[in-house]
Amino acid sequence: MSDTFTTHSIEKLFRGKFSTATNIQLLWKGDESFKTIFDAIKSAEELICLEFYIFRNDETGTELSELLKQKSREGIKVYLLYDHFGSFGTPRSFWKDMKKAGIKIRASRPFKWTAPFNYVHRDHKKLIVIDSQLAFTGGLNIANEYSGFHLRLKGRSWRDTGIMLKGPIVGELFNIFKKSWYLWGGEPITISNFKFQILNFKEAIPAIPIFVASARGRRRMRRLLYYSINHSQKNISLATAYFTPSRRMVETLEGAVKRGVKVRLLVPGISDVPAASYAGKAFFSRLLKAGVEIYNYMGEILHAKTYIFDDCWSIIGSTNLDFQSLRYNDEGNVGILDVDFVSKINKIFEEDLKYSIKIELAEWHKRPLKEKLKEHFFSIFRRRL
Repeated sequence: MSDTFTTHSIEKLFRGKFSTATNIQLLWKGDESFKTIFDAIKSAEELICLEFYIFRNDETGTELSELLKQKSREGIKVYLLYDHFGSFGTPRSFWKDMKKAGIKIRASRPFKWTAPFNYVHRDHKKLIVIDSQLAFTGGLNIANEYSGFHLRLKGRSWRDTGIMLKGPIVGELFNIFKKSWYLWGGEPITISNFKFQILNFKEAIPAIPIFVASARGRRRMRRLLYYSINHSQKNISLATAYFTPSRRMVETLEGAVKRGVKVRLLVPGISDVPAASYAGKAFFSRLLKAGVEIYNYMGEILHAKTYIFDDCWSIIGSTNLDFQSLRYNDEGNVGILDVDFVSKINKIFEEDLKYSIKIELAEWHKRPLKEKLKEHFFSIFRRRL
């Protein structure tokens, strides 16, 4: 274990407390991830809490909706919180049908005519809590592109990463959900016999919730991210769906390379938000010159957000390396300080590199002038992409 990354140093910096997980399961294949999540929901005996940025009424959303309605009819208490902007296209009739089945539903970050500019702040968290047994968080939303429904014949879906957790941390994540639920007008959550698993210390994995929903919280999250980069001594592997860095981020990554740290950045080869992709590419030349290794993922669209430091400390969740995530959004992540777990997430990163193209500086300079102009243009607006 690194002397730099310790529970004490991370707690002091983030001003949050580590909990423990008795088991952490990585979910990184769309169809398999959703099967695992749906199976866990089917097994619920008392409570299901869900918080998602996007919850569509497509085949994936409808399938989950039907499952939740069935569980509600069985007497399971179901609470659903969706982001108003992210789920804007989902019709009211969809929510109404779920409410008729007894599901409690609220919208977070709704648009208000009295404060229209606040609509830039969004609830980007992804969280599921099932009874006292399981919790899920990560990058995926409830929509076909994440489950791979529209690509099942090809066997591919968007490339995302999530984690299913067991142990005392489930209680911490449940409390986080309750705060969000009450903040947006949800009724009291009443449960009985809700006891969390007794910790097996032989399987204790240090894990810290990194959930933020305020300007102060986002500052703490940024501080932790920069600390992790600045104090890495061997290697840094970053996978993000949207990379529109601030100058401070660029300088921080450059500084890591100068210290002798191997820095690898994995970004989508094809993005679902081209403007953001171009804005990020405007900084590739500088980063490549500094020695940062940059890879374009050429499978389906990369939507994962995983950050690995010195083979012992990792952050997985919903936060991208862009202004929207780091400055405006409510975000949800879990930091895991465990060599064995990081070894597993490292293997997935290495697997992703097999489907990626490494960008070489000499070739990058040869890209068409039209591409360079797009990069320059969109970089001007990168704070709003």
